[in-house]
Amino acid sequence: MTEEPKDANQNPSRRDFIKQSALAAAGFMIVPRYVLGGKGYRAPSDMLNVASVGAGGKGESDIFMFNKSGKANIAYLCDVDTRRCAKTVKNFPKAKFYTDWRELFDKEHKHFDAVSVSTPDHNHAIIAHSAMQLGKGVYVQKPLTHDIWEARLLTEAAKRYKVVTQMGNQGASNPGTRQMAEWYDAGVIGDVHTIYCWTNRPVWPQGIPWPQPDPNVPKELSWDLWLGTAPYKEYVDKLVPFNWRGWWDYGTGALGDMGCHLVEAPFRALGLQYVKDVQASVGTVFVDEFKEGHFPDSCPPSSHITMTFPKTDKTQGDITLHWMDGGIEPERPEELGPNEAYGGEPGNGTLFIGTKGKMYASTYSDAATLLPKSRDAEVKVPEKFARVPGGAEGHYAQWVEGCIAGYGKTELSSSFDKAGPLTEALLMANLAVRGHSLNGGQIKLEWDNENLKVTNFDPVNQYVHRKYRDGFVLKG
Repeated sequence: MTEEPKDANQNPSRRDFIKQSALAAAGFMIVPRYVLGGKGYRAPSDMLNVASVGAGGKGESDIFMFNKSGKANIAYLCDVDTRRCAKTVKNFPKAKFYTDWRELFDKEHKHFDAVSVSTPDHNHAIIAHSAMQLGKGVYVQKPLTHDIWEARLLTEAAKRYKVVTQMGNQGASNPGTRQMAEWYDAGVIGDVHTIYCWTNRPVWPQGIPWPQPDPNVPKELSWDLWLGTAPYKEYVDKLVPFNWRGWWDYGTGALGDMGCHLVEAPFRALGLQYVKDVQASVGTVFVDEFKEGHFPDSCPPSSHITMTFPKTDKTQGDITLHWMDGGIEPERPEELGPNEAYGGEPGNGTLFIGTKGKMYASTYSDAATLLPKSRDAEVKVPEKFARVPGGAEGHYAQWVEGCIAGYGKTELSSSFDKAGPLTEALLMANLAVRGHSLNGGQIKLEWDNENLKVTNFDPVNQYVHRKYRDGFVLKG
């Protein structure tokens, strides 16, 4: 793809760039690519030059899928842990490698077209927003952000900067999501009033005290860069690369890991937007036979969260959605036989309960089925929604092709106008978990969606828009 026009005001030094970036008080001042190329800009090449921030773990599989599309050139790799991303670096020897995404954006912003963000949750927003301010399309792993305010900001930024966006909840492109929406629109299960979503996560430690610091920071890991926006703490072993999910400073618990996969179908089928109120009960941890543990920095080992969504134009009243994690599951539907399995990935599911029937799906909306299962053969409804070629795998190619086509030219399964409200609702549910800890017990939180504020329990509002570490500032 072509470079942007050379202009002294658009090619700042590293010092000036960082001063003007989202990491500094002044905010980004670089003119986005869509302005330079005109509205609806499309590069002459059919290949998308991608910069991948996070090249190990999930980043590795994301990069593989982008490359598999045949239309993405993995031009740059960035990761703070060279152990974790070694395989990716080996597989893409022509991709230039950086450790600091800020340096990558500063030096190479003329030479890539889009950014993939596959970092821990707490750094999603600042990287994605900085890329959008440069006019780059962004693909961001789920959950879209760590905080509710960040999710709203990215949703608005996608429109402001006119960039192509996608959240990495691949099930949004699966045929199961569309099949269930078609069943619902056809009135097959009547009006849905109750939904259950459940997962066997966490499969990492939660409900534990913060470990003792370890002075032996691996030489391959840039600990300070990994911390990013989070408060500074001394290095602890085994937090990186995976166990960070169970700590509020970095992750969003089981809800952040699986919620976007399991709640996607209800959002699509019922037109849900935001949570009206939410309450939570959480699993208890005992440090010994008589003493209950209280570790507010760590997500609880299990939770049952009840969310109320306001009536939409597709429902007759409010909808109650139950979220269960840590192995908690709802009562088996009576339509299933005593030994009949749900289907799909064990331990994860979404169940719709309507006035005329029920329907179910597993992770990524796989194994979508009517209950009892005999109805699948009996019920036929017209195909109303176009399928994404390749389903979950096509989720990646859809974003690549969308970026090549240009803003507004194609519809994406989980563009930020869809992914943002979904993420906000799930993070609102996490506020109820944290409110349980602050209140010393269950409390129903009432939500003012317009002003992004809990109206009846102010202590949890500190988590709506957390304070970043000094040196990291994200402005709208």
